[in-house]
Amino acid sequence: MLIAISSLTVMGIVLGSLLGAAARFLAVQENPLEEELKAMLPGSQCGQCGYVGCSQYAAALARGDTSVTLCAPGGKAVVEALAKKLGVTADLSELEEKGPEYAFIIEGLCIGCTRCIRECSVDAILGANKLMHSVIAEACHSCGKCVKVCPTDAIVMVPVRVTLANWHWPKPEVEHIQSKPKVGYAH
Repeated sequence: MLIAISSLTVMGIVLGSLLGAAARFLAVQENPLEEELKAMLPGSQCGQCGYVGCSQYAAALARGDTSVTLCAPGGKAVVEALAKKLGVTADLSELEEKGPEYAFIIEGLCIGCTRCIRECSVDAILGANKLMHSVIAEACHSCGKCVKVCPTDAIVMVPVRVTLANWHWPKPEVEHIQSKPKVGYAH
């Protein structure tokens, strides 16, 4: 029994050392800019930008292959931050600033086709085939993909109702204060 324990211990140490060495020598260097851009994105993995998730979009941004205006859930704030980080200008005229929203299913129109359930990447929609569905509002990241696939237009995007639990103090507007000459007393 002592031989079995010692041989397993030695085997574990040797294989662990080999894995550690392989991880060090075979590591793929990642672009640090890509990691910074990924941290700036909302992380909803909705795919509205045309990429599978935020990681792929950040990689394309770091390579310079795509526009900074594609992240719909991030809104103008994320687009401006990405443009500033990459040193490019962003055309914000086409972006509409929306508040937080979530999908809502109108019960009378839902036929239970489950297309919305298959489209939801965060499993925020509950229901079964030929039964009415409902949305977990806290889990919905407002990508709107379920709205597009609903054949009966039973899903609508509604704004999140402001309550004491989710209300935030508005950020102050940045004003450019012109320097005024100081008025002093004559001596």
